[in-house]
Amino acid sequence: MPLFKDIKTARRLVGNILRSRRTRKQLQRRLPSTTRPEPGSIEIAVYFADSRVNLYQIRQWYAPLVELAKQHKVAIISRSPGTALTLWDEAPVPTVYLRKVVELERFVAEQDLKIVFYVNQNTKNFQMFRYGRMWHVFINHGESDKMYMTTNQFKAYDYSLVAGQAALDRLSHKLWDFDLDKRAIPIGRPQADHFAAELPYTPDDRAVVLYAPTWEGDRAAAAYGSVASHGVALVKELLASGRHRVIYRPHPRSGVVDREYKAANQKIIAMIETANAADTAAHHIYDDGPQLGWQLAAADVAITDVSAMVYDRLATGKPIIVTRPASPLADVDEGGFLGDSEWLAVNQASSIVGIVDRVQSDPAALDTLHHWVERHFGDTTPGAATARFHAAVEHLIEQWNAQAALHAADRVESESAPFEDDEDEDEAPAAD
Repeated sequence: MPLFKDIKTARRLVGNILRSRRTRKQLQRRLPSTTRPEPGSIEIAVYFADSRVNLYQIRQWYAPLVELAKQHKVAIISRSPGTALTLWDEAPVPTVYLRKVVELERFVAEQDLKIVFYVNQNTKNFQMFRYGRMWHVFINHGESDKMYMTTNQFKAYDYSLVAGQAALDRLSHKLWDFDLDKRAIPIGRPQADHFAAELPYTPDDRAVVLYAPTWEGDRAAAAYGSVASHGVALVKELLASGRHRVIYRPHPRSGVVDREYKAANQKIIAMIETANAADTAAHHIYDDGPQLGWQLAAADVAITDVSAMVYDRLATGKPIIVTRPASPLADVDEGGFLGDSEWLAVNQASSIVGIVDRVQSDPAALDTLHHWVERHFGDTTPGAATARFHAAVEHLIEQWNAQAALHAADRVESESAPFEDDEDEDEAPAAD
């Protein structure tokens, strides 16, 4: 057994090396045809030093960045060759590939950077923190009650843009001697202002129900997935009602660990296909596309598992039902929104139609929902979060201008790091 593991490890390492070499060759061929921003044109940069496996963290900021770029020129800084290739193909704002520290220094020297955004806590963020004549601002890649949301790393940034009061309360309890009033600025969820898009169906009088479960997890504490325990029963009832349109969007890793889970996922997909064949006007949807947003905005009710999807949906201000994990070992923190959420136990799955009807009209349920929406995201009126995001940026630029005037006579010293390791790390293999 040890020898078998060693062989597998060796194969994986060789595969990673070969993959990395192919990626670098592709990048070198592509690099001459890329257009770099003009010197002095970029005011705001998004620093993303991660590999492609975590691109989802910056993708959700694409639309807000496009809107922001109408007032201030924005660029993405990539330190990974594979990530740069992907960003060149899909990012709606310019991407610059800066593998070496000296290249990063050159870019900083030639641009008029006032703000640098960070969407995660990659250790390479520290290389960018060296530069002092700009604001380093953590904007994160989501809102939740996870431990990640209160890490002491918040203190490394000049400012953090957070979702709302729930985030402020979390930080106040976890971070000692942290000036929340100055350094944490609530903006809501500007991504939600861009969720709406062209629908793959024509709206009618059917109530639209989004069922977006997570995968089965790889440990008992994270066994939040509901496809096998709840999914088949609840989708069956909704398809049979004749009054609902189901959008089924399972996690892409559904069934990679558990065969029963995989079989349940395939059964739901087959049920949707059968229902559409029987009633072409129903237009139920199995959604495995790359875009997430329109589903959250279009659904009258969403059914999710304990996952980040809970808070993505909450940002729309519309009803949400959360499945109660079947496993008693699943770790569920009910101290926040989950403590007040509309739970769906396994034995309630076959009664989903009545529950979906109730959460859309019950005054008590709607009052509870609106309380938590306000607490997590503030005003969710379309455009409100974008306005707060832009106001926060303008505030930071005003502060930058004030500090620049105050330090105008200071001698500008070199911020280079001649002994910094210039080599980027080999990319991790993409997730299955």
